[in-house]
Amino acid sequence: MVCFGIDLGGTTVKIGLFSEEGKLLDSTEIPTRKEDEGSHILADICDTINLKITDKKIAREDILGVGIGIPGPITKDGTVLNCVNLGWGIFNVEEKLSAMLGGIKVKAGNDANVAALGEIWQGGGRGFEDLVLVTLGTGVGGGVIIGGKIIPGSNGAAGEIGHIPSVFGDDAEVCGCGKKGCLETVGSATGIVRETKKLLDRSVKESVLRDNPGFSCKDIFDAAKEGDELANEAVNNLAKSLGVAIAGIAAVTNPQVVVIGGGVSKAGKFLLDKIEESFNEHAFHATKNVKFALATLGNDAGMYGAADLILD
Repeated sequence: MVCFGIDLGGTTVKIGLFSEEGKLLDSTEIPTRKEDEGSHILADICDTINLKITDKKIAREDILGVGIGIPGPITKDGTVLNCVNLGWGIFNVEEKLSAMLGGIKVKAGNDANVAALGEIWQGGGRGFEDLVLVTLGTGVGGGVIIGGKIIPGSNGAAGEIGHIPSVFGDDAEVCGCGKKGCLETVGSATGIVRETKKLLDRSVKESVLRDNPGFSCKDIFDAAKEGDELANEAVNNLAKSLGVAIAGIAAVTNPQVVVIGGGVSKAGKFLLDKIEESFNEHAFHATKNVKFALATLGNDAGMYGAADLILD
């Protein structure tokens, strides 16, 4: 028996074939065709799955189902609520994809929540039941797992960690969601670079970053690790914002483990230790017994979590 786990992203779709025991047997990546209001996406997914079924000589009765993580809010019955990054409006993606696949069972979830499920199942949160995943990349995402189950919220918007209000006053930047001062404006890779540039403008401290006006997020961390005082200040500011936000999340969810993922997490233990230090400074005492860990599944977390929607 097998299943498919799909991570539907704004640029690519990752499609994994999994055994009933949760082993990744094969994976394929196709472009996400967002033209024509995303009308080609599900058809492309179906074509790829059908080709895989033929290529691997899989009997349809041996397919347990198809799980899919989608970059947007989705209700418990599988209804997508205006997934703007794909051009989608409101429709039941589980019913539509299942019909296109000839009745194969389909389960859908928000992509960040599904990635959290992947990390607690086979990744950095393995062995725990209560997890918060924080992903630091172009934006800031996340997911909450309690008792081994995704907490989706009433309309699939739970775990939108990047939109926790975190910056107030004149210094607050406008987030992609339209609000000002979201955690994403300071905690994402682009936010870190922007905040560091502000720091350079305000400070007279020497820094190797002044000689590199096009510096990246990685450049900031590399400089900080080499002892650059201003770069360290920038990283400390980031860690403080994340630690405060996670302390607030922990006061509501009381997780066993917080897993940090996304491209920024490649800074490794250097960043993780600073976030944990900030968390411990601000967290309610009864929620401090938390393990901090780095995500281990990388870009495959969504596929694993989507498969677990079916295998759980």
